[in-house]
Amino acid sequence: MWNEAVYQQKSGDRPTFSKLGKLLTEARARTSWLRAGSQVAQQQTLRTYAQALDHSFKVKGRGRPAFKARKKVLPSLEYTVRGFSIREGRLLLPKGVSIPVIWSRDLPSEPTSVRVTRDSLGYWYASFVVRREVEAIPAVEGVGVDWGVSVTATTTDTRFDLPFLGYRKRCAAELAKAQRCMARRRSGQRGPQSRGYKRAAHEAAKLHKKAARQNSRVWAKRVVAEHGLIAVEDFKPKFLAKATLARKAADAAIGAAKRVLVECGVRAGRRVVLVQPAFTSMTCSECFARTKRLDLDERTFRCSECGFTACRDRNAARVLLVVAERGHSSVEGVRQAGHLLRVGGSVAV
Repeated sequence: MWNEAVYQQKSGDRPTFSKLGKLLTEARARTSWLRAGSQVAQQQTLRTYAQALDHSFKVKGRGRPAFKARKKVLPSLEYTVRGFSIREGRLLLPKGVSIPVIWSRDLPSEPTSVRVTRDSLGYWYASFVVRREVEAIPAVEGVGVDWGVSVTATTTDTRFDLPFLGYRKRCAAELAKAQRCMARRRSGQRGPQSRGYKRAAHEAAKLHKKAARQNSRVWAKRVVAEHGLIAVEDFKPKFLAKATLARKAADAAIGAAKRVLVECGVRAGRRVVLVQPAFTSMTCSECFARTKRLDLDERTFRCSECGFTACRDRNAARVLLVVAERGHSSVEGVRQAGHLLRVGGSVAV
């Protein structure tokens, strides 16, 4: 359905959902295999395509929807509220499909839609869209979060540090063994894939999935639950992909942890401030004096002005929190405001 909509876009005028719906009705009337499928899922696919096409016209520079290869795209079906139901712990879909569901959590309300997807291992997942009330959680203090590699997240409070767990490092030996097993099997470049190759590929995919499932969502929820202000270092880990710490940085998943923390904070109604990382490791959290640039092997910060000494990452986390509390997004903003206060005496910091 998606590829047919893309074909209609390239061969004629801009296809709308009403036009695509008429084409679907005509095609179901003359095609038996299409008529055997669920019309709700087919219409929702066309509706999703029309929404993606409208968004591409509104957003300048965004590419239009393209063809999806069957061998490269995992199957995904979406059903609206009139296309599915839940009875006795089973998901009922059109055409007499009844699926037992292993629930990860109870639904807070009646779902309005469900998306059924399959991953690379052949496991099926049902993602429900529900409405829920946001519970107000009291929070009394703020926290600063500084990102790193040896310790993934260093905060102003040692209880909320996120250590480097190294899930992919643990799976590296098993993954290398599975990949060597794949290399010895026939990959199907000159013929169909052998059963041995499929089994080896399945084992390698299981190890990849095992490492990817170890995320930082539990840590993010714990940080958000006890803090009203969250100062997050706006760190861009892309440059680490070309450094010697590329594998360890990818294992730490700094970008994923940062994204989860920001999403959880915004959803819970917290004040989340992204602070630029420039000069945070060179600034004293007590007097805001700037010292010389520290090498990576120097893990202790020492202020030459006030004599303050602390862990380098811990001091940077405190600087992030001070910058966020004063309503700025960078260290330079606080320093400039402090300079104006000393010169003119009319700017409050």
